[in-house]
Amino acid sequence: MIQHLPILAIMTYFLGAFLTTLLGHNSKSVRWFLVMLASVASFVMMCLLIKPIFLDGGIIGYWMGGRAPEAGYAIGIGLEVDALSLFFGLLVTFTVLLSAVYSIKYISRDDAQDKYYTLFLMLAGGVLGLVLSGDLFNIFIMVEIMTFAAVALTAYRNWAEGSLESAFKYLAVGSIGSSMILAGTIMVYSQVHTLNLAQISALLAGQGLTNTTVFAFALLFIGFGVKAFIVPFHPIAADAYMTAPASISMVFSGMVNKAGVYGMIRLVYVVFQIMDVKSVNYLIVLLGTITMFIGVTSALNQHDFKRLLAFHSISQIGYVITAIGLATSLGIAGGLYHAMNHTLFKGLLFLCAGAVFYSAGTTDLDRLGGLAKRMPQTAAIFLVGAAAISGIPPFNGFASKWVIYQACYEAAAAASGFASIFYAVVTIVGLLVSVMTLASFVKVSQSVFFGQLPDEFDEVKEAPLLMRIPMWIMAACCLLAGLLPGPLSRFALQPAAAATLNIKGYIDTMMGGGYAASQMGDVTPVAELDFSTIGYWQPVAWLVLFVIIMAAVLIVALGSQGARGNKRSTELEKVDGKYATFFGGEHSTYSMVGGSDLFWGLRYNLRHYFGFLSDMHSGVVNDYALWAVTAAAGIILYMFLFL
Repeated sequence: MIQHLPILAIMTYFLGAFLTTLLGHNSKSVRWFLVMLASVASFVMMCLLIKPIFLDGGIIGYWMGGRAPEAGYAIGIGLEVDALSLFFGLLVTFTVLLSAVYSIKYISRDDAQDKYYTLFLMLAGGVLGLVLSGDLFNIFIMVEIMTFAAVALTAYRNWAEGSLESAFKYLAVGSIGSSMILAGTIMVYSQVHTLNLAQISALLAGQGLTNTTVFAFALLFIGFGVKAFIVPFHPIAADAYMTAPASISMVFSGMVNKAGVYGMIRLVYVVFQIMDVKSVNYLIVLLGTITMFIGVTSALNQHDFKRLLAFHSISQIGYVITAIGLATSLGIAGGLYHAMNHTLFKGLLFLCAGAVFYSAGTTDLDRLGGLAKRMPQTAAIFLVGAAAISGIPPFNGFASKWVIYQACYEAAAAASGFASIFYAVVTIVGLLVSVMTLASFVKVSQSVFFGQLPDEFDEVKEAPLLMRIPMWIMAACCLLAGLLPGPLSRFALQPAAAATLNIKGYIDTMMGGGYAASQMGDVTPVAELDFSTIGYWQPVAWLVLFVIIMAAVLIVALGSQGARGNKRSTELEKVDGKYATFFGGEHSTYSMVGGSDLFWGLRYNLRHYFGFLSDMHSGVVNDYALWAVTAAAGIILYMFLFL
């Protein structure tokens, strides 16, 4: 029965989507029952695989229709679930379950809710099918299901400004990524005449790198990079995350971009086995570093709560890509750890933004303020998420970032010359990005939750209980994942990292014992993570540091907002049509620091850089497509020159 759970988990989502359309069109209760049943059932089925895969070290291979390999060739569609697949499968099903609960009240005011839930379950089935599939073309099919469901959900609130435009941008640039994946799949098939990942891996290892192989890898790498929203393929994510319902923004951030990350890991470590090629390592680490830096600096310049979170989601994916690119066991474990933590804290923050929108009707940072007086639970939950994403102990973001810093430092220490300097710079950038992340969330805290409450929000109430329950669950997970790195390492991260490097086991599970014996070397040992590795050897000191930092954040936030007194921004004199940031002389009794002005000095001093970012994020789909195609051409050229 265990071997049937992967396909059952996938089909449960798709069957739920079909039945929701068929039976839930006119009945809200039937619709909710079907969606929750599908969400709970798929999550439970993934949990049932924890013992045989995580704890016992097994790998499940499943051939659709029983069509096992014949005459040494895989002719059927296979599902293969190792610890890496299960790790991402659990993230997917957990995210879907909490988002489904949150959606019950969050979209209760919207029309066409049956369409929402049908697309929601289609999206879930597409992502889960991708991470559990062992067939390259089947992965492409799941990518297409995922992409078109995501596009439709981006446009779900088509009355909202920019929603249709964002969906079209997602469709245009997302189609470029899908086309790259399809073209790469065709080229791989032309080379080895099979679509099974395990057999492709074994055959390519025997043939070595050819021009066709290099081109295929470049195309697939670009395609999954688009799905992961790494720079420069990221602008569509900022638009989509902002206009989609918060419950869907959570899903985009928690699992859709992780599908791209998963695809990149499978390509580099299993299918093409080029994790030891330094030029590939440098490229992946460089892309990850650029992604984290551009993401966080773009966030500093945002005026909308959700759009700011979107850029932070891009930035945090940069950490994951950087760690994966190091091609060390510690880097892999750190990257997977941060991927999990990103799902938790970023999902939590999007849910907080959704709660603010549900209660206040806006996510404009320049209009909001003082909502902690009306939404104290949401404010408290937000501070947990803000501390976690900023890397403040004892929350989970600190733990995974610490592992990534250590992995980068060890890579720099083990290398020499240019490589040593390169990895040292990456470490410094990672630390700097974390500081800027904290600064950005001081801005959000100050703009949304603290200080004077605008008159228009006097009647705002706390978000409904069904929305707060998923938020509290994710907040608790952010704390537990930071306090318990040891158990997480032993029971999830180490098995997943080991599976990433256990190429022989992955191949032999599908193709039969001994198939990979002549192709594979020894399995790389996985570093064990414990409290000392993650930096918890002085828990009291870290707790004191945490309290000091949080106190500083609250003082800055409360001080800057509390200075507003009883006056509103409409009473302040204007300078060139914009409210003055500071007042002096006879007319001033206090300073007014709005959400968009908190980093005015930084933006002014770096105005040329921020001007470049503004030009880069022009909002024109042609520009975004041009960025994607130009970057694709550059990556392909790099691969041919240095691979």
